[in-house]
Amino acid sequence: MADNQPGSLKLRKEIGLLGAVALVSGCMIGSGIFMSPQFVLVYVGSPGASLVIWAISGVVAMFAAFSYTELGMVIPESGGEFIYILRIYGPFPAFFAAINFILLAKPCSIAIMGISIAKYITAPFYPECHPPQLAVKCTAAVFILVVAILNSLNVRVAIRVQIVFFVAKVIALTVIVIGGIIHIIQNSATIVENFSVETSFRGTQYSLSTLGMAFYQSLWSYAGWYNLNYVSEELKKPEKNLPRALLIAISLVTGLYLMVNVSYLAVMTPKELMSSNAVAVTWGNKVLGSWGWIMSVAAALSAFGSLNGSFFSGGRVCFVAAREGHMPEILSMAHVHRLTPSPALIFTTVISLVVLIPGDFQSIVNFCSFTAWFFYGITLGGLIYLKIKKKDLPRPYSVPIILPILVLFVAIFLVLAPIIDNPQIEYLYVALFILSGALIYVPFIHFKLCPGLLRKMTVFLQLFLEVAPADKNL
Repeated sequence: MADNQPGSLKLRKEIGLLGAVALVSGCMIGSGIFMSPQFVLVYVGSPGASLVIWAISGVVAMFAAFSYTELGMVIPESGGEFIYILRIYGPFPAFFAAINFILLAKPCSIAIMGISIAKYITAPFYPECHPPQLAVKCTAAVFILVVAILNSLNVRVAIRVQIVFFVAKVIALTVIVIGGIIHIIQNSATIVENFSVETSFRGTQYSLSTLGMAFYQSLWSYAGWYNLNYVSEELKKPEKNLPRALLIAISLVTGLYLMVNVSYLAVMTPKELMSSNAVAVTWGNKVLGSWGWIMSVAAALSAFGSLNGSFFSGGRVCFVAAREGHMPEILSMAHVHRLTPSPALIFTTVISLVVLIPGDFQSIVNFCSFTAWFFYGITLGGLIYLKIKKKDLPRPYSVPIILPILVLFVAIFLVLAPIIDNPQIEYLYVALFILSGALIYVPFIHFKLCPGLLRKMTVFLQLFLEVAPADKNL
């Protein structure tokens, strides 16, 4: 509920332990496990190496999530990387983090989820070829708009939807695991071909570029381990529920991912998996026969739940950045009746639809992961600084310093390896896009030019959208 003080408006604390687990694991189990296995296998070249990549990625996600938990306890505010960089490094670096996550990382994530849903929805209608790009992107746009409306109307409903779809996607992955076990029992030759010591690592690619790209794809499937830090002001008892939810969610997801990949490789040869348009659909057609379409529906539902969770957290980054003066003031306001950050959600929707127009799944994942891990590294460096220089800060939860150090090394590897081994001009474009934020920061944020025009626009939109400034909910 809103605060009892007159004129005060706050977002509600609606997220309990179950909702937190559903938000984290529901975002993690999305399009990635249904789309990325083929790309991981393409990059590393062998089934054994791909399983190692998936296992290491789960450990990295767990270490990173626990490190973020300590940051969430020391800086108990919503906003994730933006708010942590702001409090540790200052406003100038924080603005670049805001630009990255508001205009690049989160919209790209939402666009990818939309594309994934659309591919699985349209796949049964085009069994012999890839669905037309226009059909895929129009379908993706429809689902993005549906989720935007849902999150703008009611926080509680959005969390309930997240829980329902989390249960549905766990059931879908369990079906894949059980189907794989049955197939292994019935076809022992597959075990020899794909999982024996002699053959499972045959053809492995060891270059820095291929390993980096493989980790981009697998870690993309674990993306979501950080989402609770974006909404910590809406989390009930964060000092208890934050670490518990992360431990439960990431352990569950890592176990499921490994078993699902084993199931894929048990049913399909590596060549079939790498050439598949939709891995889960190919698996369903081989195992379930005429009922294979069920996997298209299950994958689409899974991606929809992940889209909902990513949208829920993504809008909060924009909301918090605006509240701190790094984005237009209108984006820091909440609806006076529904208590949702509707202006920030609308803005995120528009940017996501723009990103959707030119993008494709594989390239968006690679370049989005490149920038994301750059800022994860900066954030973890800030935690290491706090643990060394600010030991007196109150910490209801603390991790051994070796954990953020290890994840920082992983972040450095993921940022530098593809550039060193296989430089591409697109990485320069992405870096220039983020750095171009200085052209906005200096005149409009630092020197606050054109305040009159912005004030008039803010008042108009405030009345039109029925929103008002929202206070922190700590």
